[in-house]
Parts: sequence; structure tokens; C-alpha cells
Amino acid sequence: MRNLLFRLVLVLLTLAPGLTRSQAHEATMGVIEFREMRAGTFIGKWTSEPNIGAAKVQLRMPQHCFLQMPELSCGSRGLVGPISVANMGDGLSALLVKVFSLDGAYHSYTLSSGNPTVTVLGAGAPTTETWIELARTYVNYGIDHILLGADHLLFVLGLIWIVQGGWKLVKTITAFTIGHSLSLAAAAFGLFGIPERPLNATIALSIVFVAVEIVRLQRGESTFTARRPWTVAFVFGLVHGIGFAGALAGLGIEVRLLPAALLFFNVGVEIGQLAFVLLVLALIWAHRRLQAELPRWGDAIPAYAIGSVAMFWFIGRAARIFMTSTLS
Repeated sequence: MRNLLFRLVLVLLTLAPGLTRSQAHEATMGVIEFREMRAGTFIGKWTSEPNIGAAKVQLRMPQHCFLQMPELSCGSRGLVGPISVANMGDGLSALLVKVFSLDGAYHSYTLSSGNPTVTVLGAGAPTTETWIELARTYVNYGIDHILLGADHLLFVLGLIWIVQGGWKLVKTITAFTIGHSLSLAAAAFGLFGIPERPLNATIALSIVFVAVEIVRLQRGESTFTARRPWTVAFVFGLVHGIGFAGALAGLGIEVRLLPAALLFFNVGVEIGQLAFVLLVLALIWAHRRLQAELPRWGDAIPAYAIGSVAMFWFIGRAARIFMTSTLS
């Protein structure tokens, strides 16, 4: 028999952020662009404004500049000097600032809690972002993205539940990592694309599938996932990776920075995923040490809870697809 308290803690840890949402992976990275309309005067526009509640992103521009959205006036000196965000971390993990000058040149600058200030050098000057600064930004963004992605964590939890532990779990998680890394890279570079809403619905169905496999396993049935979990992990990893790519695709990162941004974002995703797996394994170890057992009827609760929430997400996401097609 299993420890019902242990299972409920796991379920609450993973479901609490997303019980009332059918959207996956809320963006915590904002994107703002400034286009120079005449010398020293820019028009600012949010192309992806983060959801940070009632608060607004508090941009701090160079001292000689005056920002009153949508206009930014920097006079004859132009947009040069430090840019920072006063409330970085308040629901905002990173901010991408794009600057378009009159001559058509375009540079981007990324801010994060680990790299809260960037320096704009002006037209004709190269960006000063180093690999270290990019790593600080996109590793943090990847960690935030995975830990706020309740659907991804539920899928990983389901795999752990089926495999339990040992080298079989190592192979399963590795296969999942390879799968979503491959599709993340391919989708981020535009090699293929899948509409976001059908993709999110498919991700929800992948969780339902794993929940059903857990129930079948508890009933003593032999399942393909139990026999070859790494195959299932790899296939669904491809699907989840395309979902991850959506977090980068809409940012409009400079092509020359995209490989580094992709690498560090994926590193952040893996760090967050590994932290979650280690947490679950630690709870399993604690459960075994405590040797606390509750009635057998509690065994099925977590699987049904995971499957129910995933089906709720699927219905909500499928409804959005239907509504969009109807309105169009």
C-alpha cells in the first residue's frame, strides 16, 4: 500500500499553479521595441507584455531620455546609456528590448534578475551582450518556464510514477530530454511549425494518456509505457519541445543571438526539470523511511486527479480551437 499523504503532496505541488488555468506555460518574459522615427525620438510598443498583475513594468531609461509611452525622447545624444527595470522579478523573469535606428539597424538587449542592467551604445555600435549575460538571462528564463509549466511537470511526474526509479528512470528522463531538445531546436529555427492551440491540446492529451497508463498498471495490466517508457517519453518529448519553442519563437531574438539563447534556455529547462525529479525522488525516499501506509483505496486518487485536471485543460484548449474556427 502507498502513502496517501505522500501522493497528495506531490499532486498539490504540481497542480496548485494550474488548477484554474487551461493555458500552458504563461510567458514571464516581456518584449518591447523602440523604433526611431526621427533623430533622437522613438516610438515604443510592447509586442509581448508580461502578466505581472496590477503592476506595470517600470523601465528606467538613460538620464537624458524621457519616456512617456509610446514616445521616448532622447534628444541629440540619442538612445545611449544604461537601461534597467525597477521591478524585475515581480512576475517578470526577463525583458527583451529591441532598438531599431533610422538607418534600419536593429539590436536587442536582454535583462533579467541576474543581468538587471544593459548598456545601449547607440546606432552603428555592436551590442555588448556576452555569453555570460545571455546565460544569466536565458537560463533563468528556462528555469522559470519549466517550473511554471504545470502541464509539463505533471507529465514528468506520471513518468516517474510508472518507472519508479533506477536506471530505467534515468533512460526515460534522458529520452524525454533528447526528444524535447531536438524539437525545441528545430521549431525555434523555423524548420517546422505547429499552431499553438492544437499543440497545447495535444500536450494535455499526453498527460491524460500517462494517467490512464498509471491506472492500468495499478490494475495489474501490462502496458507498453511500463515496458518501454523511454519510447513513450521520447515521442511525447518531441511534442512538449515544440511547446517550449513557442516561448522563444514570439520573442523575435536576433538571428545571431538565437543559437546561444536556445542553448541557455534549454539548459535552464533541464535544470528546472532535474530539480523537480530530484524533489520527487527525495519525497519517495522520505516515504519509504517513514513507512507510513494508508488504505489501498487511496492508490488511484493521484492518477485520477492528474487525468481529470489534464482533461479539463484539454477541453478548455479544444474549445478555444473550435471557437477560433467558428469566428473565422
